Amino acid sequence: MAITLNHTIVPATHNETAARFFAGIMGLTYAGTVHHFAPVRVNEQLTLDFMTVDEPVGIHLAFDVDPATFDRILVRLEAGGVRYGSEPDDAGNGRTDHPLCARGLYFADDARNLYEVMSPA
Repeated sequence: MAITLNHTIVPATHNETAARFFAGIMGLTYAGTVHHFAPVRVNEQLTLDFMTVDEPVGIHLAFDVDPATFDRILVRLEAGGVRYGSEPDDAGNGRTDHPLCARGLYFADDARNLYEVMSPA
């Protein structure tokens, strides 16, 4: 059997707020809490379990998406007034000229989690 990532815990200032934010930007569904987690299913193999912690330390999560999904994410970021950018050190420069792919961007949440979205075209 191949090794796949099943889930990871994402530290959050408030788990449900963070899960709704991420799901809304990425076009995913947030269905509510399960115990002390606010899970968001990314695909059939991966769930992000947002968990409220006292002092969240931001993590980095990177996602490959197709061009149409990238366009929809970009529209949602802009419509929501969420800062994004092409560099991890400057996630607010408003650019998508990513150094590793045709188009890419970074955006962050209030727990300093840095999300990277990359598209081949």
